[in-house]
Amino acid sequence: MDKMFNASTVALLHSLQEDKVVPGVSYAMLQHGKLQAESFGYKQVIPKKELLVPNMLYDIASLTKVIGTTTVIMQLIQANKLHVDDPIYLYLPEFKDKRVTIRHLLTHTSGLTGYIKNRNQLPAEELLRALYTLKVGENFEKKVVYTDVGFILLGQIIENIYHEAVQKVIFKNVLVPLGLTESTFNPDSKRCVPTEMNLKRGLICGKVHDPKAYILGEHCGSAGLFMSLHDLVKFTQWFMSNEENKHILNNKTIDDFFKDQTPTRKLGRSYGWDLRYMPDKTPCLYHTGYTGTFILINKIKQSALIVLTNRIHPNADNEIFLQRRDALIENYLKEEMETNKEDF
Repeated sequence: MDKMFNASTVALLHSLQEDKVVPGVSYAMLQHGKLQAESFGYKQVIPKKELLVPNMLYDIASLTKVIGTTTVIMQLIQANKLHVDDPIYLYLPEFKDKRVTIRHLLTHTSGLTGYIKNRNQLPAEELLRALYTLKVGENFEKKVVYTDVGFILLGQIIENIYHEAVQKVIFKNVLVPLGLTESTFNPDSKRCVPTEMNLKRGLICGKVHDPKAYILGEHCGSAGLFMSLHDLVKFTQWFMSNEENKHILNNKTIDDFFKDQTPTRKLGRSYGWDLRYMPDKTPCLYHTGYTGTFILINKIKQSALIVLTNRIHPNADNEIFLQRRDALIENYLKEEMETNKEDF
């Protein structure tokens, strides 16, 4: 490999594996058309240690929300098949609160709250019916409260428009046109990095980890996608490109992602994505996945960071990863700022 860029961020990534915070890491950095990528450490540590090899498939968990479901919803908005401020009851009549809109679901500002008894044991149809009974609470339009529920409901809206399972729509409308040929909702377990060793399910490998997604299967818009680092790089390069013909979303729609799209425009969340800022206030898109994945995209400065780990292997009790991840992102943003000063 040529001389590395963002050396201190790379060192922090290696320390995640060296300090046994995660078994292994696959990462990519994009910077002004250049690509730097590595895979190191272990694919798994139980029942036996196996080395991580490049381009394995990861359960990307909630990155499914932004790569898949958000992209399809924005395609529908771009095509005037729905509007971002449409109330969701227009598409899901079972949902009775007429205040909640597509925007609220995309930005996690719906305030939906409530307890679903035995949620992770319910059959798919019962789980979906239970979601429609959730009430709007005091956080409505006042606070971003991250939840899977909104994106499961967005998936149901997609199904009601396309009359097809949301994961099939994502495959046809996102994965195929962008040439993400290694990405799938039904992976070969031999190519997958395992996640948790679960008492009920054993070592989870090649099946979605998220309990709700496991129950809902192809009808889940909040998780379920497996991707390689290679395909995530392709997605990010497409997202950052300035080509007029962007195949599935135009440049105006892409540019709108880099703005606060909450109802008050003051809560720091965009369509699907979180917003993070470089020290000079340049906006970046950011999202994480429970399994140990995260991605940060800076279209203005043409840089990105993609990190894939299985931080919940062998078990999900790994809070130190969250602290180390946040510190790593802060370091990366500062380091990128210094890099851009030197380049320009």
